[in-house]
Amino acid sequence: MVELRKRKAPAPPPVVQKKTKSAPKPKETKEPKEAKETTTTTTKNAEAPAPAVKLPKVDETIDLEGFGGEIETNDGTKTTLKKLVEESTAGVVLFTYPKASTPGCTKQVCLFRDNYKHLTSTGLSIYGLSADSPKANTTFQTKQKLPYPLLCDPSATLIAAVGLKKAPKGTTRGVFAVDKKGKVLLSEAGGPDATVDAVQKLIASAPRTDGEKEDGTDEAK
Repeated sequence: MVELRKRKAPAPPPVVQKKTKSAPKPKETKEPKEAKETTTTTTKNAEAPAPAVKLPKVDETIDLEGFGGEIETNDGTKTTLKKLVEESTAGVVLFTYPKASTPGCTKQVCLFRDNYKHLTSTGLSIYGLSADSPKANTTFQTKQKLPYPLLCDPSATLIAAVGLKKAPKGTTRGVFAVDKKGKVLLSEAGGPDATVDAVQKLIASAPRTDGEKEDGTDEAK
C-alpha cells in the first residue's frame, strides 16, 4: 500500500510593519525683508519734533542783532530790522500782508498811506512787509502812491521772527512794533482796519514830534 503523507500547511506571510512618519516640523515664519527694511527706514527717517520758537511778546525787549535775518526794500536795498530801527527816530512799525495788489492788502496799505502823517507823528517809521518780490512790491508801491517803503522777505525769516508766518506757507496779516531799545510795543494779527487802529492806539499816549495834536490836526493851524 502506498502511504499518503500529509502536506504541511504553508507558513503565513510575514507581517510587514509600516513605519509611521513623524509629523513635519512647523516652518519658522520669517519676517519679510521688505517689512524689516520699512521699519528700519521709518525709524531712521522719523524727524525729531522741531524746537518751539520763542516769539516776542509785548513789553519784552528783544536782541535786534540778527533778529529776522536780512531782507530788502522794494528798490533792492539790503537791510535788517536792526538797521531800520537805528535809522528811525523812535522805532519801527511793520505791518504784514499776504500778497501785493490783492483787494485786502490794497485796502491795508492805503489805510496806512492815508493816515501816514498821524501814524508817524511820534517818530515811528512805517514799513509794509510781505514775502513778495521787489518787482511785485515796487509795482504795488508805485500804483498806490505809498509814502513808505515795502519790505521784501521771500524766505519769510523776519515774518516768522515776529510771529506772523502762516503754516506751512504764507503770511498772516498783522502788525509788529518795536522801539529804539528793542522793546516790543505791539504784536498782533488783524484785518486791514485793525492793524491801523492798533498803531493809532499805540501812539495815542506818546508825545508827538511834529507839533500834531492828538486829533491829528496841526497845532500851527
